[in-house]
Amino acid sequence: MSARLSAAVAALVYFVALPSQAALTLDQIMAEPDWIGAAVESPYWSADGASVYYALKRDGSPVRDLHRIAVADGADRTLDAAELAGIDGKDAVFDQARRRAAFVRNGDVFVRDLASRRLIQVTRSTAEESAPQFSADQNSLQYRVGNDWYGYDFASGVNFPIAVLKAEKNPRDKKPGDFEQLQLRLIGTLKQDHDNKEALKARADELRKADPTRAAEPVYLGDDVQITQAAVLSPDGRWLLVATTPKGHDGGRAGKMPMYVTESGYEELEDVRTRVGRADPAPETLWRVDLATQAATRLDFAALPGISDDPLAAIRSENEKAAAKDAEAGADKDKSKAAKKSAKDDGKAKSDKAKADKAQRNVGVVALQFTRDGSQAAVMLRAIDNKDRWIATVANTDKPALSSRHRLTDAAWINWNFNEMGWLPDNRTLWYVSEESGYAALYTRHGDDKAKAVVQGRFEVSEPQLSPDGAWFYFKSNAEAPYSYDAYRVPAAGGASTRLTTFKGLEHFQLSPDGRSLLAAHSSSYVPQQISLVPADGGSARALTDTRSATFKAMSWQAPQIVPVPSSHGKDPIWGKLYTPAAGGGKRPIVLFVHGAGYTQNTHLGYPYYFREQMFHNLLTERGYLVLDLDYRASEGYGRDWRTAIYRQMGTPELEDLVDGVNWLVKEHDGDAARVGVYGGSYGGFMTLMALFRAPEVFKAGAALRPVTDWTQYNHEYTSNILNTPEVDGIAYRRSSPIEFADGLRGSLLIAHGMIDDNVFFQDSVRLFQRLIELKKDNVELAPYPMERHGFTHASAWRDEYARILKLFETNLRTNATP
Repeated sequence: MSARLSAAVAALVYFVALPSQAALTLDQIMAEPDWIGAAVESPYWSADGASVYYALKRDGSPVRDLHRIAVADGADRTLDAAELAGIDGKDAVFDQARRRAAFVRNGDVFVRDLASRRLIQVTRSTAEESAPQFSADQNSLQYRVGNDWYGYDFASGVNFPIAVLKAEKNPRDKKPGDFEQLQLRLIGTLKQDHDNKEALKARADELRKADPTRAAEPVYLGDDVQITQAAVLSPDGRWLLVATTPKGHDGGRAGKMPMYVTESGYEELEDVRTRVGRADPAPETLWRVDLATQAATRLDFAALPGISDDPLAAIRSENEKAAAKDAEAGADKDKSKAAKKSAKDDGKAKSDKAKADKAQRNVGVVALQFTRDGSQAAVMLRAIDNKDRWIATVANTDKPALSSRHRLTDAAWINWNFNEMGWLPDNRTLWYVSEESGYAALYTRHGDDKAKAVVQGRFEVSEPQLSPDGAWFYFKSNAEAPYSYDAYRVPAAGGASTRLTTFKGLEHFQLSPDGRSLLAAHSSSYVPQQISLVPADGGSARALTDTRSATFKAMSWQAPQIVPVPSSHGKDPIWGKLYTPAAGGGKRPIVLFVHGAGYTQNTHLGYPYYFREQMFHNLLTERGYLVLDLDYRASEGYGRDWRTAIYRQMGTPELEDLVDGVNWLVKEHDGDAARVGVYGGSYGGFMTLMALFRAPEVFKAGAALRPVTDWTQYNHEYTSNILNTPEVDGIAYRRSSPIEFADGLRGSLLIAHGMIDDNVFFQDSVRLFQRLIELKKDNVELAPYPMERHGFTHASAWRDEYARILKLFETNLRTNATP
């Protein structure tokens, strides 16, 4: 690199002037974000609705302070440690008359009498209590400790066990063996002692059943299972739903991650996750327990439509044929025949296994919820092969059975979002969110009646909340535009929706206890999350906070332009954020930023997760770059088809979209097709590699940060949805893994990776680097960060990483750079 260019890079690393304001440095951009002002965290209502609580990080410290704002006058106070003993906790639940509220705070259960403001501490223990609910008769509070349920009687003030679950055999079911029977027959004293013990046990059972002040006997589920889904209790205290898996299920081999910079001074190992396909998730069994008789009934999944289907049959066949074809193409005829026979035998074994599994398609339990009167429960289940989601109900009768209420099936995979469900106050009408129309929509279903779409359209519906009287659904939606989110409401019985807020960057909201106001958490491009109050029927917002620093508020930032980029592979545009340099100057170098996670949304009007990158884009435009940040196919917010376009071909549709973005910049914004760079982290790092390896004629330089380089090395929960498993669908993994295309690299590549990344392992980058060495690729730099995980936490590492990215672009894309 020339001395002149070196000076230009150094100047840019340390200094860039924004118009009409003080100089902005890269050091400041990548510094601890305290200088921006902490975002409002975890806002919630007090139980009486008179106050709002929120947490705020202290400057220069990880400690959070709790603030309370009085709704009446907006006075904001930081609470001291002594005051925390009297506050309400989050997610309060109310009795039917709404005279009492219950919540968990610091792992203990409390009840607030709303009229007197009296606070009752129900528990004080080292255990973690959860899930408080009022009993159906309103005389007690029920709560969970682990998998067990306890009650608190309001009249007596007594805590008592309701259901204690044990994954053990019931000792009372033990029968004397042959040798024991012989002993009892031959030795009369032994027989007498045995009979006396049995008589005492029988008397204890009789007294326990007749005396309500005694603790209930444990429920024994057997010693061949382990409890996996936290048990759910019916409010009448009679029924329990609990999920189990077989004990001893092989979870697969866990990884070992070395850590080199440690307090001990020695290298240490940390256990990390298994890889995709190394072991399928354990199948779950659902039990309905009658607490009056302690009988546990296994619920049969046969009633679920499609439970015996094999949605992977065609994919298995495709892979078997491909394996046989590869075997036939072998150079050695004998070896080819042997390989062909092996592939055929392997295919037959898989087919046999598929047939054997046909009647035993495995499922996992997603959610369980009883009606308020305890008469029935809703159960959400998901196929372990990711192709089906069911909602069924269980009527609490002597012979319980699942009744299917909804099946959502997808040839690709069921979304991990948009799975909310619940009951209307009538205890008979089920509500749920489903993507069956192609977009997340809200439905209700009363008994056996046909399901009814309450809110449906070419937009997403999420976070539905019922008003206290059950008359309204409140929800978050991007109905105005894919990138604009606000709160809406609709009559629970159906009708027209009403937009309630106009933030365009709504993050979350909570309905007040009386149902009259919304506590809205919202943000904008350069304003971290703040909170406001909005009337529940719509109206002007009343701001409660602005936590930005004076320094940050005084700065002028370039508002990203939301742009629809025409797609060459579909009728819908590719929405993106565009950052442009000042006018003039001829052809502009191009940088594409690629967001992570795959299924996330970065083209929106709220404060971005990638706020550092957004400031970095300002810096790039000051140097003359065009910067485009696209919500490529797979991104959230655009419906099911956009999400699943990458099924079995990760990296292909997204790359097509990135190339479309480059072509649009060249055509419409004087972009220079000869000077195109790309960067991103995690999934964005993966896509950077795919861009450089598979479209080297377009992309000349790229920075792949913490990238997935081979999907066989990633986790099961995410990857098996999109690519199935390597055993079943090796074709999908080969066409989707960058390491398979590494020979295509022509431009310059920076790989940056935290060495203690427990999400995308550092091994991913090391393996790829070795592959590139073997391919004699000399234009590659590997930057390891010994003390960083997947998301960097140290400002020094952030600065170093982005200084390297900047140097990469300046060296390769700004050939005519000037100091």
